[in-house]
Amino acid sequence: MTELISNAASLRDTILAHREAMDRDRRMPQALADEMARAGFFRMLVPAAYGGGEVSPATFIQTLEALGEVDASAAWIAMIGATAGLNAAYLDDGAACEIFGDPRNLCTGVFAPMGKAHIEGDTLRVSGRWKWNSGGHVSHWLGGGCILYEGGKPRLGADGAPEHRMVMFPATAATQIDTWQTSGLKGTGSGDMSVEDVQVPARHAAQLINGIPKVSRPLYAFPLFGLLSLGIAGVASGNARGALEDFKAMANGRRMPNGRSLAARSSVRSVYAEAVADYGGARAFLLDEADRGWDEAQSGAPLSIERRARLRLAATAMVRRSTEIVRRLQDAAGGPAVFLSDPLHRRSADAQVMTAHMMVAPATLELTGGALLNGEVDARQL
Repeated sequence: MTELISNAASLRDTILAHREAMDRDRRMPQALADEMARAGFFRMLVPAAYGGGEVSPATFIQTLEALGEVDASAAWIAMIGATAGLNAAYLDDGAACEIFGDPRNLCTGVFAPMGKAHIEGDTLRVSGRWKWNSGGHVSHWLGGGCILYEGGKPRLGADGAPEHRMVMFPATAATQIDTWQTSGLKGTGSGDMSVEDVQVPARHAAQLINGIPKVSRPLYAFPLFGLLSLGIAGVASGNARGALEDFKAMANGRRMPNGRSLAARSSVRSVYAEAVADYGGARAFLLDEADRGWDEAQSGAPLSIERRARLRLAATAMVRRSTEIVRRLQDAAGGPAVFLSDPLHRRSADAQVMTAHMMVAPATLELTGGALLNGEVDARQL
């Protein structure tokens, strides 16, 4: 954990040096992606058997916090690359080594089943277009969620639902479509990607829904959605922590007409105190649930429904509380914080975009509330 957080700190100046280009081009520069790959951020959740970090959820969160405190877009790409590494635990050894064996490689992708994978013997013929392809421009491999088709029809699983696979293919096989025109997380390059009739070996398709990890380690007893949501929460937490520091520096440095600092104003002190308390409460809940889940995972059995629900709830609470905190700080900062160049404006815009992710959207509250109240919930969504 210490090494990864130290790596994040050592890259601070490098990340900030690339920020102008990230904003302008709305994507991460390849040079920065290469530096982050060398630091190990993209392999945090890849099994150790394939040279990955296989870190604990708490380490995952705290590393992303350290990056998010510097820049949310850079942290977001680290989160996407790291969670894509979970696919390695669901692939056969040969395929996992092909895709994740090279430490320089970055794999990203989109889980949503927006593609079709037609079974043709040992090959899948894949077509589709996926939104929210964060980091696709700097990736070596891409993954797209697909519905399996056999004989021209969706293949149904034992539960009667169409079978889903995460199909991975070289990034060179896809077309990157520039649709990423947003107010926040500008540097993530989260536009669309598409493929048309790409031939993919069937061994490069991971069964994540109703699938069983082929690597029997505690980390892979965690639900995929749970780890993804914890990652989003880590980025949001780091962004909020950075906002608290930005506000503190601003309030102590800005002078009112009477010569006193803005920090001397009682209303500003109250806003800041409440923000610190709210942030601390949400973060404590997040890390506590991550640790409790990690303890439960040591048995090797999948986490209980209650534990999975609490993980998702803690992550959702962190993201949404963080957004509220940053917005309150921006409001208290007054007129200067409306300008694009102001640090709190960036923090607020980045935070707001994070809330749009389906893993931490308002519907998560209904999902987790149902699980915690009476257990009547589709466990696959947790």
